[in-house]
Amino acid sequence: MAIELDKTDLQILKILQQNGRITNLQLSNEIGLSPAPTLERVRKLENAGYILSYHALVDEEKLGLGIKTFIQVSLDFHQIDTIQTFLNEIQEIKEITECHHVTGQCDFLLKVYVKDIKSYEQLIMQKISRITVVKTFQTMIIMSTNKKEPIVPLEY
Repeated sequence: MAIELDKTDLQILKILQQNGRITNLQLSNEIGLSPAPTLERVRKLENAGYILSYHALVDEEKLGLGIKTFIQVSLDFHQIDTIQTFLNEIQEIKEITECHHVTGQCDFLLKVYVKDIKSYEQLIMQKISRITVVKTFQTMIIMSTNKKEPIVPLEY
């Protein structure tokens, strides 16, 4: 159910993206409404699907996930239900944290986190290369990340 967002709704979304743990009282003070209407607006945004969930941003390197990659995947479209087969298979691979259906020279772009090169080799050999609809794939190792912004720009 789509709702028309006003300036206050956009302000709420911006603040919650910056700090998902903010209390309703703090949020109401920042947007200039009393707590009850603020909570009502947040619930309205949640129910309408503008707010999908709340998460903690973790440091993957401190967790021992030292290798981050993007994998460009091209599919073999000579099989029936190729895309759905691929999507079903990758849902079961925990190392894949993002899957994007893209245009260009590949069909999908995957973001992958693993502990080390040996773990990456196992992922490729035991999981990704065994997906029957994968025609080719190419890996790009992420050397460093210079911008990782969890906040969606709302100035549109």
